[in-house]
Amino acid sequence: MTYDLKTLRGDLFGGITATVVVFPAALAFGMASGLGAAAGIYGSIAVGFFAAVFGGTRCQISGPTGPMAVAMAVIVASHASTIAEALMIVVLGGLLQVLLGLTRIGRYVAYTPQAVISGFMSGIGIIIILIQLLPVLGGSALGGPLDSVKALPAAIANVNLSALAIAALSLAIATLWPLRLAAWVPGPVAALLVGTLLGVFWLHDAPVIGHVPIGVPTFALEMPQPSFLLHALEPALILALLGSVDSLLTSLIADSVTGTKHDPNRELVGQGVGNMVAGMFGGLAGAGNTLGTLTNIRAGGTTRASGAIYAVVMLVLVLGLGRFVEPIPHAVLAGVLIKIAVDIIDWRILACIHRISPAHLVVMLTTLVITVFIDLVTAVTFGLIAAGMAHARQLERLELDNVVSTPLLDSTFFGLGEEAGDPYAARTGLVALKGVFTVASSHRLVGAYGVDIRSHEVVIFDFSDTVHVDESAAMVIDQLMEVAKSAGTELIIVGLSGPVRDTLNALSVLRHVPEGRTVQTLDEAREVAKDLLGVNGKPSATAAAGNEDAPRRGPSTGEASPTSDA
Repeated sequence: MTYDLKTLRGDLFGGITATVVVFPAALAFGMASGLGAAAGIYGSIAVGFFAAVFGGTRCQISGPTGPMAVAMAVIVASHASTIAEALMIVVLGGLLQVLLGLTRIGRYVAYTPQAVISGFMSGIGIIIILIQLLPVLGGSALGGPLDSVKALPAAIANVNLSALAIAALSLAIATLWPLRLAAWVPGPVAALLVGTLLGVFWLHDAPVIGHVPIGVPTFALEMPQPSFLLHALEPALILALLGSVDSLLTSLIADSVTGTKHDPNRELVGQGVGNMVAGMFGGLAGAGNTLGTLTNIRAGGTTRASGAIYAVVMLVLVLGLGRFVEPIPHAVLAGVLIKIAVDIIDWRILACIHRISPAHLVVMLTTLVITVFIDLVTAVTFGLIAAGMAHARQLERLELDNVVSTPLLDSTFFGLGEEAGDPYAARTGLVALKGVFTVASSHRLVGAYGVDIRSHEVVIFDFSDTVHVDESAAMVIDQLMEVAKSAGTELIIVGLSGPVRDTLNALSVLRHVPEGRTVQTLDEAREVAKDLLGVNGKPSATAAAGNEDAPRRGPSTGEASPTSDA
C-alpha cells in the first residue's frame, strides 16, 4: 500500500476524531477504576500508541474500556494494597499478553463462545451502572456493585440534587444526541461540555474531580515483594485474557468494516507492550476500543498511523488541559459511563432470550450472574466450563447421527439371490463411522452397538468416511472390538488411513484384528467375509444392484438406532 497525502489526511482526521470521542470515556474509566482520571488518560496514550505501532490491526484505536476498568476496580479493591501493586499487576498482565502472542495462541482466545462473551459483557454493563449510581446521587463510587447497592439507601436519603440533575442531563445528551451533529461534536463530548458548564455556572455544590496531576507521565513502577508476584499472577492472567478477548473482538469488527484481516498474535503482542508501558507510567490497562476504532475508520483512518496520531494528540491535550479537567463534576462522568454501560449490554441477545437454546441460555445467565455477584475470574472460569459442557452435548447428538449400524442380509450382501436358504439371514453386520468422533459421543457408542455386534458372526468396521477419532472415542472402539472377541465375532476393517489409522495403532486398538482382515473397500471386505463364512456363489444382477444400498441404514433391516438404544 502506497502511503500518500490522501492517506495521511485520512489518518489525521481519524486519529483526531477518535481522540475527541475517547477522551471523556478515558477520564470516566480512570475514575471508575480507582486509579484516578489521569490513569485513564495515561493508559490511552501508552496502550494507544504501542498497540498501534506493534499491533496486528491496521486502524484499531486502543485505550481504557468498560471491562478493563471494572477488572482494575476489582484489582484495586481486592488484589492490591497500594497503587504500586495494582500497577505491577497491569505490567504482569501485559507481559502475559505478549507471551500469548509470541506462543501463537492468540487465535484461540477468539474462540471464546458467544454465550460466555454475551453474559460477561452484559454483566460488565450492569456492574458499571450499579457502581455509577452513587456518583449520580452525589456520593463517591465504591469498590464493587454489591457495596454500591448496600450504600444506596443512605445515598438516596442524602441525595445531592445538583449532581442528580447534572447526571440526568448528561445521560440524556449522550443518549439522544442527533446523528447529524455527532459528525461535528460526538454525543459524549457534548454531554461532558454541557454538564461541566452547568456545574461551573449554576449547580456549584455538585462534587467535582478536583486537582488532577496531568502532565508528562513519570515512571511510577515500584518493585514489590517476591511473595506478592505469586499472588498477582491470577488477577494478571484474568486481566490479560480479558484484554485479549476485548481487543480481538474489536479487531474482528474492524475487519468486517474495512474488509481487511488482522494478525491476532501480533495484536496481542502490541496490546501487551502497551499495557506494560501503561503500568510502568501509572496508566490504566486498556484494550481495543470499539467506539474509538469505528470512529477512526468512519473519519478516514486506514493505517497504523491513525492509532499513533490518536495517542500523540491525547498527549498534547493533557499537557495543556489539566486545569480544565478539574471542574468536571463526577456526575457528568457517571452519566457518560452509564450510556457506555447501556451500550455494552448485549440487548440483541437479551431481546431474543426466549428463543435461544436452553443450553446457551444457561451459559449466558450463569456467566452474567457470577460476573455481577461474585467476580470476573469465577465468571470466566464457570462460563467456559458450562459452554464446554453444552458444546459437548451438542456434539454428542451430531456425532451419533453420523454412525451407521446395520445388519447386512446374506441374500443381498453376498448376492446369493434365490440360493439363500433363509432370505432373512444376516450373519454380517456393518458399523460405519462417518465424520468426527470425540469424547462427546464416546460413552454412548458401546450401549448403542454392543448388542448388534454380538448378534453377528462377522462385523465390518468401515472407516472410509471417518475424519477424526480422538483418544476417548478410540478406546470405545477398542471396547467394541473386545465385545466382538468375547462373542467369537470375526472383525474386518475397511478404509482405515491417515490420522485415524495412526490414532488406533498408537493405542493398539487393532490388536484383535488378524492379518489380512484390513482392506480398503467394501467389495474387498465382502470377499473376506465370504471366506470366513464359507459362502459360495457369484452375485446375481439384482443382488449386485442391491449391494450399493447395503451400508445404508433403514428400519426394514432391523438397524440399531444409536439415539433410541442409548
